[in-house]
Amino acid sequence: MNSHVMPEPPSRDTVRIVPLGGLGEVGRNCNVLEYRGRLVVVDFGVLFPEESQPGVDLILPDIDYLKSRLDDIDAIVLTHGHEDHIGAVPYLLKLRPDIPIIGSQLTIAFVEAKLQEHDITAHSHVVVEGDVERIGPFEMEFIAVNHSIPDALAVFVRTPEGNILITGDFKMDQLPLDGRLTDLRAFARAGEEGVDLFMSDSTNAEVPGFVASESEIGPVIDRVFGDSTGQIVVASFASHVHRVQQVLKAAAHHGRKVAFVGRSMVRNMTIAQELGYLDVPAGVLRDLADMQDIPENQRVYMSTGSQGEPMAVLARIANKSHPKVSVGPGDTVLFASSLIPGNENSVYRLINGLMKLGAKVVHQGNAKVHVSGHAAQGELLYCYNILEPAYAMPIHGEVRHQVANGAIAVKTGVPPENVILAENGSVIDMHDGEVSLVGSVPFHEIYVDGSSVGDITESELKDRRILAEEGFIAIFAAVDAKGEQIVTGPHIQARAMAEDESVFEDILPEVTVALQEALEKGMDTYGMQQAMRRVVGRWASRKLRRSPMIIPTVVEV
Repeated sequence: MNSHVMPEPPSRDTVRIVPLGGLGEVGRNCNVLEYRGRLVVVDFGVLFPEESQPGVDLILPDIDYLKSRLDDIDAIVLTHGHEDHIGAVPYLLKLRPDIPIIGSQLTIAFVEAKLQEHDITAHSHVVVEGDVERIGPFEMEFIAVNHSIPDALAVFVRTPEGNILITGDFKMDQLPLDGRLTDLRAFARAGEEGVDLFMSDSTNAEVPGFVASESEIGPVIDRVFGDSTGQIVVASFASHVHRVQQVLKAAAHHGRKVAFVGRSMVRNMTIAQELGYLDVPAGVLRDLADMQDIPENQRVYMSTGSQGEPMAVLARIANKSHPKVSVGPGDTVLFASSLIPGNENSVYRLINGLMKLGAKVVHQGNAKVHVSGHAAQGELLYCYNILEPAYAMPIHGEVRHQVANGAIAVKTGVPPENVILAENGSVIDMHDGEVSLVGSVPFHEIYVDGSSVGDITESELKDRRILAEEGFIAIFAAVDAKGEQIVTGPHIQARAMAEDESVFEDILPEVTVALQEALEKGMDTYGMQQAMRRVVGRWASRKLRRSPMIIPTVVEV
C-alpha cells in the first residue's frame, strides 16, 4: 500500500499512473495516465456520501492533483455513462472548459446533458469499439464490454514503455439484452500483443462463479407485474437502460402505463430513447401529470432512489412528501438494483418505511430482481488466462475486493510481487515493461456541499457530527471591563439537548464565578469566553455524559 513518499517527476521514458479515486471504495473512479509531460484522465466519477458525512452532496476525485497541470491534460476518456465514472466531469471542466471528452455515443450524450445543467459546452468526440485514437502520446484502442448500461468500453493503451488494459466496469453476460458481448476476441488480440499491466474491475472479485444473465431478470419482473393488483413503483439507477427496458416490456404485456419520475431518470431515458438504446412499446409511456387519469391497477412509476438517497423520489414517496406519487395497501414497490456497499442502512430504512404505508416491497433479498454489472471470479479467471498480463493492478473496489482480485491474478500465474495493491494517491510507474509502486501524492477528500466545492474540511464535518449527535449550548454575557463588572448574564441556551434548560441553573453560579475571576485578572473577551466554556464543558461531560458544541460570547459594553 502507499509508502507516502513524494516521487520525483517521471522521466520522459516512464509512464506514470495515479489513481485519484475508486480504490478502497466503490465510486468516484479516476485514473490519471502521464507520459512525456502529457496527461489523460480515464473516468472522472462521483462517490455518494455516507451517514457520517452530514450535508455533503457528492465526493469528487482529488482535483487538487490536476489543478496545477490543467494545460497538460489532452483528454478525459470515459469508459461508460454511470455516475461513478462521469459524475464529476463538470467540476473538472469548470477549471478548464475546453478539455476534450472522449467516449461512446450514449456516454457522451449523458455527459453533455449533465454539462448543460452546469452551463458548460462540451468539446466531445464519440468513439465506437474497434476505434484506435492517438490521444497525446498515447495510442488508445476501444474494446466493447458488457455492463449494466449500454455502450460500455474497455481501453487498451499502447505506449513504447508497455501496454495497459483498463476494463472500466464489465462482466461477461453471454445472453445480453442488447446483444453486445464483452469482446473476448479483442482481449485475446491484446493478450497476443502483450498486456504489461492489467487494471481490472474488482467489485465482484469475492463472488464465486459467474454473474447470472440480465435475461433471467425479465421473467421475474413480469411475474411481479402479474401478481400486482394496485400501483407499481419500480426503483432503479437513472442510467440502467436495460432494467427500464424490461419494465417497459412487462408493462406492455400486462396492459399498464409507465411514467418516469425523477429529473435524472426522465433526462437519461429520453436520451436513450432518442439514440435508439431504449425501445418504447407504442402507447406505454405517459407523462407523470397524466397518471391520475389512469386506473391505479394500470399505473407503473419508474423512479430513482433505489439506494435510499434522502432527496430522491422513492424516499419522498416513503415519507409522503412527493407531490404526485403516493403508495398504500395493495401497491407494490420493486427495488430493481443491487445494494452499493455502505448504503444498506438507508435502503432497509426505506423498505421499512414503505412497508409501514402498507406497500408490498420486492427487493434483492426476497426475489431475483437484479443481477450485478460486474464480473465475478469465474469471469475474471477467464480474463487473466486470455490476457496473461505481466502485472495486475486491481481497481474499482474496496480493499477486500482488490485483494480478492489480486489473489485470482496469482492463481493464474501472475507472480505475487507483480500484483500492485494501490490506494487513491498511489504513484505507479511503468518503464520498459516493468511496473512498480514508487510512492504516493497527498490525497484529499473533495466534498461538494451546495455550491461550494472543496471548501468543507474534515474538521467542519466533525463539527456537524457533534451538532447532530451531542447538541449545542450557547452562553452569552455582557461585561464592563473597566469596572470589572458583569452587566448581564451569563445566559445559557441549549438546542438538541434532551434535558430541560432548567438543569443549567445548577451550573450558572459556577459560570458566573469563572467569568468574574477572568474579568478581575484583566483577560480579554476571548479569555473570558474560554473560562466559561471550560466550566460548562466539564459540567456537561460529568453530569450529562455529553460533549456538546459550546459557543460562548462575551460582549464588552
